[in-house]
Amino acid sequence: MYVKASTRKTRDGQTIRYLQLAHNEWDSVAKVSRTKVLYSFGREDQLDVSGVRRLVDALSRLLDPADALAAAAPAGLSFVESRPLGGAWLLDGLWRQLGIDKIVTGLAGVRRRDVDVERVLFALVANRALKPSSKLAAAEWVCHDVHLPGLPFVTDDACYRAMDDLISVEPKLTRAVYDQIADLLNLEVDLLFFDTTSTYFELDEADEPLWRDEHGEVVDDGAPTAVKQAGFRTYGKSKDGRDDLPQVVVGMAVTRTGIPVRVWCWPGNTNDSALIRQVKTEMRDWNLARVVWVADRGFASEANRRFLQQAGGHYILGEKLRAGTTEADAALARQGRYATVTDNLQVKEVNIGADDRFVICFNPEAADRDAAVRARLVAQLTDKIDGSDKLSVTKRAELRGVISTKPGLNRYLRVTPGGLLRVDAAAVKAEQRLDGKYLLRCSDPKLSAEDIALGYKQLLEVERGWRDMKTTLDLRPVYHRREDRIRAHILLCWLGLLLIRVAETTTGRTWNKIRAEAERLHVGVFTGPAGTFCQRTELSQPHKTILARLKITEPPRIIDATPATA
Repeated sequence: MYVKASTRKTRDGQTIRYLQLAHNEWDSVAKVSRTKVLYSFGREDQLDVSGVRRLVDALSRLLDPADALAAAAPAGLSFVESRPLGGAWLLDGLWRQLGIDKIVTGLAGVRRRDVDVERVLFALVANRALKPSSKLAAAEWVCHDVHLPGLPFVTDDACYRAMDDLISVEPKLTRAVYDQIADLLNLEVDLLFFDTTSTYFELDEADEPLWRDEHGEVVDDGAPTAVKQAGFRTYGKSKDGRDDLPQVVVGMAVTRTGIPVRVWCWPGNTNDSALIRQVKTEMRDWNLARVVWVADRGFASEANRRFLQQAGGHYILGEKLRAGTTEADAALARQGRYATVTDNLQVKEVNIGADDRFVICFNPEAADRDAAVRARLVAQLTDKIDGSDKLSVTKRAELRGVISTKPGLNRYLRVTPGGLLRVDAAAVKAEQRLDGKYLLRCSDPKLSAEDIALGYKQLLEVERGWRDMKTTLDLRPVYHRREDRIRAHILLCWLGLLLIRVAETTTGRTWNKIRAEAERLHVGVFTGPAGTFCQRTELSQPHKTILARLKITEPPRIIDATPATA
């Protein structure tokens, strides 16, 4: 059965084509094949296309779905593969919207060894946000598991070379990215939150010590800027609870809306105390107006406070309540009523005659939790020391040593002059005074006590950034041993966090939900005698909404079409 076309000429010389549905029948008497017309479609230029479509649909119902699909497909057309498109398309839209593509191209160059450096770096950032893996696995991911705009193929060697280009322009890149996003996103940088974390490496030994400057960068032996020797991956106070493994220290500055504006990294034995001074110095020339720095208790040294107040700056810093300092004791001794800010936050400003302002914050829910935890610890301690008076001196000393390894229990243990073990009632009473409380120190005379408390509470945005860096973006494990590539890896994670934070703050959804919805959009690859073409699946309404809020153009239906070569 086939469509037969016949032509006729009109009196004015025009050629008219007529279409008919026909098939050939064998005439056994005449021993010839004769054409039999089954249906006439009329003139080709007046063809009822909708009628033809209804006819095809009606005939398709008589077939098995697979046979109907095969019959409708062009001859020889094969469905080769399907790859996720939506997540990469969304991230590429944000990457270009923020102007990072132009910044990277201008700084790192367009091509190196016939590879588009900008596209390779975007691929590595997208890999962190969509399917974190090693650079070797990321190259495989690009080649076989995702449809990445503008980069159909890449090698792991090209990935490493692009990372080398990236770290060579780090200072200029971070400044240019900040300038770009500050204008596009209208960033509020009146409060800048800073905090550090650490990430460890599964190594038997730390790196060899090298001479470094005060910023932790490697310098020549005997250079005037050299201040200490340290390996990059070395032992230090771990914030991951892995003091037994070498680590590096990572710092990040974040706006009040959670947008990370810059990231730093230092050798693993670097002390937190002086880092915020380096951070403020390096950001001094950025387009920052009056800034209040917000940081945790580890940065509240007197030297840091003086430095942060230079050039009209101010700070909100956490103060250690259990340190026994004069200021903390005086603040807790002051009487006064708390003002309720939210259901789980009450504040009280106290005047202790110091230049700084002190605000005590109280969380009723945290107070109940602290009391319950303390009661459990005291009960455990009581159970352990019960009957210890009957033990020998040696056995009692052994028990004392076991308890000393458990900080929670050891806090409430008292040893009498005679060597007996008792629950320290004074320590329990002292802890009761601190339930649900934390103390803040602020140098800004204009902020209200409520603003100081809420500003410090937003420090959680940095902690949320660390959580996403270590889980969503898989900051570790780090599959690199060279210091420059470890630094480049951390820089890639920062760029990935920047993109997903912009997506979250713009859409009001978490990245996990955005990614899950976006990754449902695939591109199918079809090949046949005429060539190869790529067609996307249909966009869901939630995906359309996400793209609209981010002001990203929807991908075209036909992504690519390549004619067959002769």
